[in-house]
Amino acid sequence: PILYSYFRSSCSWRVRIALALKGISYDLVPVNLIKDGGQQFSAEFKALNPMQQVPALKIDGITLSQSLAIINYLEETHPNPRLLPQDPKKRAQVRMIADHIVSGIQPLQNLSVLKQMGEKKMEWAQNCITSGFQALEQILQHTAGRYCVGDEVSMADLCLVPQVANAERFNVDMGPYPTITRINKALLELEAFKISHPSRQPDTPAELRA
Repeated sequence: PILYSYFRSSCSWRVRIALALKGISYDLVPVNLIKDGGQQFSAEFKALNPMQQVPALKIDGITLSQSLAIINYLEETHPNPRLLPQDPKKRAQVRMIADHIVSGIQPLQNLSVLKQMGEKKMEWAQNCITSGFQALEQILQHTAGRYCVGDEVSMADLCLVPQVANAERFNVDMGPYPTITRINKALLELEAFKISHPSRQPDTPAELRA
């Protein structure tokens, strides 16, 4: 497999965690979203992913984009360890939390949106994340065990950790979100989350390396 990724992309990080958890080795091709006006806009990358976003994964003779589509494919082709619970109610909760982050928070504070916001970008990102986290904290109080849904790592957790990193980057006060903070801390102790971390990627700038 070949993963087209950017060290700081939260969507790419979700996929790196899934690959690490499932023990799938891959080659990484860095796509710098800032350098050269954004390498994702090159004709070469557009041919690979017409949406001009990372991640993209070449695997089993196909090219997939969109992090949840990629993670779902990995789940179906490499079912262990499981990232979606067998119980339909818990599985629905996992998907709900993942969608809450992937659709309801992350796109609103994405690089392409922030470029449009000009000087207000920090305030905009903080507001988007804060309103999303207020809802997420409430949801997790009903679903969480050690992790987002019960005590097993799930697709929801793969979405949570990169989004908390975004929140910290935008100086969001995490005080009002003790459940999110507790789960994030527990997940960051796991090896798959450590090795996939933005501070430990081949394309991480020297000053941001762990």
